[in-house]
Amino acid sequence: MKVREIMTPDLLTISPNHRICEVVNIFIANKIDGVPVLDENGKLVGLFTKSHIYRAISRGMDMNTKVEALMTRKILTGHPEDEFGDVVNATVPRLPVVDENGRVVGIVTRGDIAKAFFNSYNNISLELDTIINSTHNAIISVDEKGIIKVWNLSAVKLLGIEAEVVAGKNILDVLPTSDIMDVIKTGKVETLKKVKLKNHYFISNRSPIKKDGKIIGAVAVLQDISELDKMSKELSYVKELNEELDAIVESSFDGLFITDGKGKILRYNKAFEQLTGINAHEYLGLSVEDIRRDGIISEPVTCHVLEKKKSITIMQTSKTGKLTLTTGNPVIDASGEIIRVVCNVRDVTELNLLKHKLKKAQGLSQHYETQLRTLKLRYDNSENLVVSSAKMRHLLEMVVRLASVDSTVLITGESGTGKELIAETIHSNSPRRDKPFIKVNCGAIPENLLESELFGYDGGAFTGAKKEGKSGYIELASGGTLFLDEIGEMPLNLQVKMLRFLQNKEIIRVGGSSFINVDVRIVAATNRDLLEMLQQKQFREDLYYRLNVVPVHVPPLRDRKDDIPPLVAHFVEVFNYKYKKNKKMTQGVVDILMQYDWPGNIRELENLIERMVVTTIDDNIIGEDLPSYLRDKVGISSSYIIVSGIVPLKDAVESVEKQLLERAYANYRTTRQMAKELKIDASTVVRKAAKYHIIRDS
Repeated sequence: MKVREIMTPDLLTISPNHRICEVVNIFIANKIDGVPVLDENGKLVGLFTKSHIYRAISRGMDMNTKVEALMTRKILTGHPEDEFGDVVNATVPRLPVVDENGRVVGIVTRGDIAKAFFNSYNNISLELDTIINSTHNAIISVDEKGIIKVWNLSAVKLLGIEAEVVAGKNILDVLPTSDIMDVIKTGKVETLKKVKLKNHYFISNRSPIKKDGKIIGAVAVLQDISELDKMSKELSYVKELNEELDAIVESSFDGLFITDGKGKILRYNKAFEQLTGINAHEYLGLSVEDIRRDGIISEPVTCHVLEKKKSITIMQTSKTGKLTLTTGNPVIDASGEIIRVVCNVRDVTELNLLKHKLKKAQGLSQHYETQLRTLKLRYDNSENLVVSSAKMRHLLEMVVRLASVDSTVLITGESGTGKELIAETIHSNSPRRDKPFIKVNCGAIPENLLESELFGYDGGAFTGAKKEGKSGYIELASGGTLFLDEIGEMPLNLQVKMLRFLQNKEIIRVGGSSFINVDVRIVAATNRDLLEMLQQKQFREDLYYRLNVVPVHVPPLRDRKDDIPPLVAHFVEVFNYKYKKNKKMTQGVVDILMQYDWPGNIRELENLIERMVVTTIDDNIIGEDLPSYLRDKVGISSSYIIVSGIVPLKDAVESVEKQLLERAYANYRTTRQMAKELKIDASTVVRKAAKYHIIRDS
């Protein structure tokens, strides 16, 4: 309590020149018994009280004597901020109060002191009553005669008797079964004693009340035993939860490491011990910094969690050399403070080994899958792509690999080499195989229609446009593959719009205003030299590099003549089925076809085979059935021999002999003509023909 809280601020003062008789009148008029004496500057110079008046009367002094003759000059003063107990005591009847400049601002009188003591007593008494009545347990106290002195609100609730009813009564009249008086007789403290009051059982703690070494009463604190039963059950439940939690923590395959909000280690499980090589309880109660210092863990994640106050996951290396993936999670209370950090530590050493093995197995699987797809394309008769030469086998292997990714592909090659089949192969072996494959020949659509055909149009975009609009080829190919054949024929103004689509994967229809996102893979093809077109400003350079992400060049047929025999056999089979024929191509014809350069490539070969299947009279197609331009250019009697692989020399010789005899039998009527052309005896012709089972009709 501060002095300013109890002092009288509005006080009367006198000067040293005041006469005693004047001061008497002031005291009587204001009912006071003392005033401070101030000089002309307002500074405190003394204190004058009724005791000084009594002293003047007893000495027979003149009442006109000035105050300064009797006033007390040595004065104890206080300041407004002083503590009341530090400056006021029973020997100080009144206390002038001055500020920091020495000016009097108030006075503490006996009345003020008495009032302060009374208020303090009341406050303490009320505070004590409040505390006692706020206590959850019942509190009952009696004096040495057993008269009840304290009966708090909890006692009222538990025993059902109001405090006003029991006040001043003997405890035995209110609670006949109480034996609290025994505590007064023995003077001993009794704890946790089970008592029965008002048909209720309580746990009671009783103590004697002593004053100056004499027992003047006793106090009892009562706890309802039903609450204790409830608490006991709750404790049992908590114990079970703890045991269950311990079992869960210890059974975890991952290491668990728990600290408080200051980094103090609270617990860790056996898995953590095995990962780090520490012993049970070795670091309990220590700091996570001790873990760092001893090198148990290279970089404790707990430190990062406490610093950043969020979940952190990092890779760590333990003292045992194990690589671990550790996640630290903060547990935050209602005020936002971290109270726990729980770390989950997983051994990834073995996981990394398994990961490497899995990657290796996946790599092998992907390799075998590619090989199987390549073999399927080479040997499955249902496919249109016929491959035999080494160049085409290598090309096909690359195409199958490209099919598994979404890169843009630019296919180049002469007309008739099968660029469209390559595009179909890419699509049919890609993850988009079940989605649309849209083919657009940029050279076959009029320039004024190509934009609307590719990008579509909104209703009313131009004269003749459908009212509801139309989706373009790009939209129709959404999710699948768009094959832009003859891309070199695309007009320059449309190349700009195509470039924007390739960059952003979004289009605007003709006459439209909103963007449409389209997920489509682009495969383009051309038989023109785009680099030459770049130099001549006929093709945009930026579009070329957007399309030419992965270039695929299809070689002409003249550079892969090993493909001619299987292609011939394939086309003969196709057209025999189509036209219900049974034509056969003699080896001599195949040999001639092998010598031709095929400027029209596979398309020219296909057309030639179809023509011979439908125009020849005999089922065996011979050299004489070939068009004159081809025979004139190659020559039927050419000695060209094709070698398609390494075979035993004897087998190769026999194969050549058989082919030559088959050709001779197909082109000549008599053995003599054959012998002359082959430059051998006629008997040799007959003998060799018999050896290889060659007859006129074969």
